[in-house]
Amino acid sequence: MVHQLRLLRKAQRKMLTDHHCHILPKIDDGSDSVETSLKMIRTMREQGVERIVATPHFYAHRERGVNAYLEKRQQAYDKLVKEDPTNGDILLGAEVAVEHGISKLPDIEKLRIADTKYILLEFEYAAFSKWMLEEVNDIAYEYGLVPVLAHIHRYLEYYSRSEMEEVLKTEAVFQFNNEAFESFKEKRFVKSLIKEGYPYVFGSDAHSMGSRKPNWDVLKKKAKPEFISGVEDIFG
Repeated sequence: MVHQLRLLRKAQRKMLTDHHCHILPKIDDGSDSVETSLKMIRTMREQGVERIVATPHFYAHRERGVNAYLEKRQQAYDKLVKEDPTNGDILLGAEVAVEHGISKLPDIEKLRIADTKYILLEFEYAAFSKWMLEEVNDIAYEYGLVPVLAHIHRYLEYYSRSEMEEVLKTEAVFQFNNEAFESFKEKRFVKSLIKEGYPYVFGSDAHSMGSRKPNWDVLKKKAKPEFISGVEDIFG
C-alpha cells in the first residue's frame, strides 16, 4: 500500500500511462510468466510509458470473491517486483466484467484502480441490453465510483447507433485501446468522441509479446500528440 501511495504522489504531473493491460504473470489470459511480464514492461518503457495500470480480468462467476481475487493479484504482483524491483512502478486495478448483479457484489469497490475513485468495467461482446448500464450506474451511485468503460470502440459491431448513444450518456470515462487507430471505422469513432469532449484514457490492452504486445508505438505514430496528452487525469 505504501508503494502504491508513493506512486500516486509521484503522479501529480501527467505521465504517459497505460490504463489497461494484462501484465501480471499467470493470473488471467495475459502474461504467461514473469519473464514475459518483464519483456512487456521493458517494451513499454522503450515506447515512452511512464506508469502502468495492471488490470487483470475479474469475472465474478469464476472467482471465490473479491478478497480471494485480490490475494491472487497481490501474489502475482509480488512475484514480478521481487524478480526486478526497478520495474515496480505499477498500479493495481482490475478489468471487471459487467455481469447480472455485479453492482451488489460485496467489496466490489476494492477493485478500483489503486486508491482512486475509478473502476475499469468491461461489457460482454454481445448485443446491447439496458441492464448493463443499470449495473454500471448502480456501481457509480452506490460506491461513489467513476466507471471507466473499457475499449468502447470494440462494441460498434454489436450496438446500434442509438444504443451506443445510450452508452455515451453514461457519466463515465471512456477507455480506448491503442489499436483503434489501426481501424478506419474505430479511429473515426474515437476521434469524434475526443473532439466532442468526452473524457477518455488510452490503454494497450497488452496480453503478451505476441499478437497482443504493447503497442504505444502505433498510437504515437497514428494519433495526434494532443490526443495523447489530452487524456483524463484520473490521478490528479
